[in-house]
Amino acid sequence: MSITLLSMRRVEDITTLKKSRIYSLIAEGQFPAPIKVSPGRSAWLASEIDKWIDTRAKQRKSSEERL
Repeated sequence: MSITLLSMRRVEDITTLKKSRIYSLIAEGQFPAPIKVSPGRSAWLASEIDKWIDTRAKQRKSSEERL
């Protein structure tokens, strides 16, 4: 099994969120927290970011179905 790690820049690109918003969401418990890969370096698991996006897409579908 291969694990892919994403940098902040890559997470920003994938989610279209800015760094400050990502950290706000983490503090609110609404976004996956990064893992520490070395001193001064954090990264996100690609699988967790994919799951976060998938959850948002499912919420959108539920909202559309109620209209």
